[in-house]
Amino acid sequence: MRGRIEKLFEEGLFAARWLAAPIYLGLIFCLLILLVILVKYLVLVARNLLTITVHDAVVATLSFIDLALIANLILIVLYAGYENFVSRLSIDEHDDRPAWLGKIDFAGLKLKLFGSIVAITGIELLKAFMDLRESGVPNVQALTWLVVIHGIFLVTTIAAAISEWFVARARE
Repeated sequence: MRGRIEKLFEEGLFAARWLAAPIYLGLIFCLLILLVILVKYLVLVARNLLTITVHDAVVATLSFIDLALIANLILIVLYAGYENFVSRLSIDEHDDRPAWLGKIDFAGLKLKLFGSIVAITGIELLKAFMDLRESGVPNVQALTWLVVIHGIFLVTTIAAAISEWFVARARE
């Protein structure tokens, strides 16, 4: 009797992973939001194309890169998270299947996430410095927080990478 109850409990526990599936639908919605923002920003830049300055062009370019990095971050979490924690994707034969899919474990996912966040915060910091250069009026508090946040993510990423390196060496 006890073994049967335990088996039912474990099957229910394993089935609970599907409770995370709607969260991945939410991430797809986030991609749609980013697409709308991209279109709005493209229209804004196109309207001012003839009067745009080099500074504005650089900030616009950094903003587009920022959107791409955030979209990539969402895709990494979406694909790797779903495949690692919910269910395998049945796209083995698809020509466009990413090579890393199915090969990235939780540690690899974590490092990719941290790396993307460092890149995103770095771009935000660069945009802030570009604005500083253009306006000449520093918002010291905002810049300080951007540097601190970027530094924290950078240190966290390095610490996670070192930690994973130690784990990999211990397995050898």
